[in-house]
Amino acid sequence: MTFLFCAYRYWAIDLYKLLSKRYKNIVLLNDPKKLTLNHVKKINPKFIFFPDWSWIVPQTIIENYKCVCFHESDLPKFRGGSPIQNQIIRGIKKTKTTAFFMNNKIDSGNILLKKSLSLHGTLDEIFQRMIKNDYEMIIKIIKGNYEIQKQIGHPTYYKRRKPEQSELDLNKSKEYIYNFIRMLSDPYPNAFTKIGKHKIIFKSAKLENNKLYINGEIE
Repeated sequence: MTFLFCAYRYWAIDLYKLLSKRYKNIVLLNDPKKLTLNHVKKINPKFIFFPDWSWIVPQTIIENYKCVCFHESDLPKFRGGSPIQNQIIRGIKKTKTTAFFMNNKIDSGNILLKKSLSLHGTLDEIFQRMIKNDYEMIIKIIKGNYEIQKQIGHPTYYKRRKPEQSELDLNKSKEYIYNFIRMLSDPYPNAFTKIGKHKIIFKSAKLENNKLYINGEIE
């Protein structure tokens, strides 16, 4: 029994390393050019896991294999791109990691499992919680400990954020500025503002006792 793991960001690679200690037959694919039906046929996986993927998955693969996507929202809410950012900027502090079977529509497939996910703290802290959630959920899925359910409720859709949307309005509240900066720390296009000839890039922020502390760079 073999499993295919499609991911490329550092936190997802850390997840893969954890899983590979438990499962010797899990194969990493981090190049979208290799995600072809012919290549997948050679691996012949029982499941294909997508904890972190930014490219369109060929429909022929979705139709012929059990493709499991992990989405950081309580589906059907916040379907689409940049779910973490689109929730944080709207003041959402608690959400879900949702594991679902992929189909021919965006984030609309049947759900296998959900797990609570806090959106407090830095992106790295959120990533660590995602690793824990995905790790536990993948183990359950491999063991067959899941129940397939249709998505229930009114779906909402949000687009993937673009780099130009990282420009920060400093006239907003401290909490808004804090959330804006922390949700766009590395590896995402960092928050920035322009003052005269200079561009200020915000790398991180901390809100403590109603005081906002910012770490940044001036270009």
